[in-house]
Amino acid sequence: MSQLLPDQSTLDAHAEQCPDFARWCSGQGVITHTAITQAAVYRLAHQLVQSGQQADVAAVYQLMIALDQITNAGMWLVVHMTYAKCHVDGRELAAEDFKSRPEGHTGGALNMVPAYASYLALNSLTGHTRSWLMGQGHCVAAIDALNVLVGNLHPEQAQRYTGGSGLDQLLKDFYSYAQLPDGRPASPLGSHVNPYTAGGIIEGGYLGFAELQYAHMPLPGETLVAFLSDGAAEEQRGSDWIPRWWRAEDCGTALPVMIANGRRIEQRTELGTSKGLDGFAAHLKACGFDPIRFDGRDPAAFVCTLLEMERRLEHRVAEYRSGILHYPLPIPYAIAETTKGFGFYGAGQNAAHNLPLPGNPRHDASSRELFNQHATQLWIDPQSLSHARAQLHNHAQTARPLERDHALATRNPPHPVIPLVEWSNQARSPMQAVDRFFVALVEANPDLRARVGNPDELASNRLGGVLEALQHRVCEPESALEAVDGRIITALNEEAVVSACLGNKGGLNLVASYEAFCVKMLGAIRQELIFARHQRTVGRPAKWLGFPVIATSHTWENGKNEQSHQDTTFCEALLGEMHDGVRVLFPADYNSTLALLPSVYQTRGQISCMVIAKRDCPARMDPAQARLLAAQGAITLAEHRGATEPLLLIANGGYQLGEMLRASQRLTAHNQSWRLVYLQEPGRFSVPRDSLEGQCAAPAELHEQLFPAALKQRVLLSHMRPEILRGHLHNLLPSAPHSRVLGYINQGGTLDEAGMLFANRCSWAHVLVAAADVLGANAQVWMDEHEWSAVNGQGNPALLR
Repeated sequence: MSQLLPDQSTLDAHAEQCPDFARWCSGQGVITHTAITQAAVYRLAHQLVQSGQQADVAAVYQLMIALDQITNAGMWLVVHMTYAKCHVDGRELAAEDFKSRPEGHTGGALNMVPAYASYLALNSLTGHTRSWLMGQGHCVAAIDALNVLVGNLHPEQAQRYTGGSGLDQLLKDFYSYAQLPDGRPASPLGSHVNPYTAGGIIEGGYLGFAELQYAHMPLPGETLVAFLSDGAAEEQRGSDWIPRWWRAEDCGTALPVMIANGRRIEQRTELGTSKGLDGFAAHLKACGFDPIRFDGRDPAAFVCTLLEMERRLEHRVAEYRSGILHYPLPIPYAIAETTKGFGFYGAGQNAAHNLPLPGNPRHDASSRELFNQHATQLWIDPQSLSHARAQLHNHAQTARPLERDHALATRNPPHPVIPLVEWSNQARSPMQAVDRFFVALVEANPDLRARVGNPDELASNRLGGVLEALQHRVCEPESALEAVDGRIITALNEEAVVSACLGNKGGLNLVASYEAFCVKMLGAIRQELIFARHQRTVGRPAKWLGFPVIATSHTWENGKNEQSHQDTTFCEALLGEMHDGVRVLFPADYNSTLALLPSVYQTRGQISCMVIAKRDCPARMDPAQARLLAAQGAITLAEHRGATEPLLLIANGGYQLGEMLRASQRLTAHNQSWRLVYLQEPGRFSVPRDSLEGQCAAPAELHEQLFPAALKQRVLLSHMRPEILRGHLHNLLPSAPHSRVLGYINQGGTLDEAGMLFANRCSWAHVLVAAADVLGANAQVWMDEHEWSAVNGQGNPALLR
């Protein structure tokens, strides 16, 4: 920011000639402006006038004065949200004016006030509404406070927090823990960013994921300001790889800004030292970033730095297009150097994170005196504040949307054209259905940006067509499967690659990984599911296109890599999430996989966990059955009416279906009645936990059709751990003595599919033993003596293959 800046004599002369510049230079409240920042603002003002974005430099300085006032007022409101319950008129507060249980992430929120205020001011200065996100979602008080002050609100907050008593209500609602009769929070405020937060697009509860997503979010022509946490620099790897992925051809402008306040909850971070910051800046430069360090206490320094970042990136892109530079381009990365809790008592101390005062001012006189003393420095009188708000709130004059309605917050891509892909009546890998469908989908929708999240081994996972058509994104291709503009984001880091797709809400996405390693994606996916669920709850549902996260090379077919590669946790964990936000699907063959994919990509704001075998599987279903299965979530595949009490067989998973079919053949040979149901989408048949989940549940008529109450004896063979499915489907297995659930029981090793099935007591023979248990029959009559010996662990398991 110090390049080509005017000297002090030029600034002094300008201050004499321009009273508004002199007034701004003098600062406001706790805000002071260093000589470097003064010079940067001088340059900024002249650049904006030269570009035609401002009429004269005085208008720029007047808006910068308004920015100082809004920043002080925002910090004033943040500390009141933590400690006070009433009186936002600037008076000195008495004991009874304070909360009995103060709460807040005060220090981080104070640091975010100048950052977010500067974002608002930059938009006002340039007449362009950029997008924003905040990785440190616990600092949301800064966002809510400033949004209330400038009138950038969703209807729920506008109705509650504007008008004569609006700010008092804001203080009362913050951490009130009040509930509605249905158990939901009663106020449109939260501890983190939520759908009531105007312009919020990510909760920011899991530190580190904003860092992995931001570069993949904006489309060409869009700009995103990403506020990041220095603590998150210790989280997931991948944030330092952004220059590897960013391309001017298909990416919008991304402006990362780290708030380097130097402290986590109970200790200083490595970046809290000068040496640590120097090392981090050097690390960024080595990774292809262009680090810019500036005064993170001054909102004007933020404004100048953000505009400088935009112009640097524009210049680099121009140099790339003229052949001077090559990818990766240096990506500007701002480091806002500040003190945790700047602007209030206790700044720079561990206590600043939460409650900076030494005690509760309601009960402690010295804390009360400290609060009033430091809050007074931040007070802006109502008339000045109203004028400052008018300066920033120029959306009508500049014909731009409110920050509430920025491009990423209102993402709504067009419906995709769904391609037609041929069915198959031969044994094929179900993953080949995904391969053919996604290649055709991308080809049919050239205006929807495609991203594939790939930890490794696309070809091994039978996605060779995707690899050939979309190619790995690299800076220096070494084969025909790599390209500078490749659309496959490949890194041996599950969090990074799934984040590439979670960030790409304007396009088409596909994620595929080994089932065991998908577990590493859970935090990122769950954060997305929660935020989308909350959006749905408040009546503003997310409109990004649904996509699958595919768990393949899965537990039952990955024995060559030992038990570390045999884990069903991923689908089990997602089955515990709300089923209207995530579908957990177990297609059994090529056709059933192909039939599911159109609905996966036609949904909005929904992720589908698809557990799919990569090895060739027999064609179990014809196209009509596959379509019906996709529509219903389960179908009756076959049945035999014999002379005995009927048995309901339920298969969940492709290999499990094969074992059930073998077991049913034995039962038929002994004239035992049975019905076989394939359960592809278990969540559709669980008991809904609320009304939204109830909307996607299977109707009672279908329940009875597939799982008639008259068929009391039931055996379920699952891909998952049996305890998990028994819990979720207790309504389908109402009688423990008359039902058995078989599945993965944490046995494995270097085994093939048949070996895995036997080790986990999931072979066809084990199904017969379970059937005999619930029927009160003798399973030994259904097997020969060698098979019986094997299933009881006393013979050769190979006999049951």
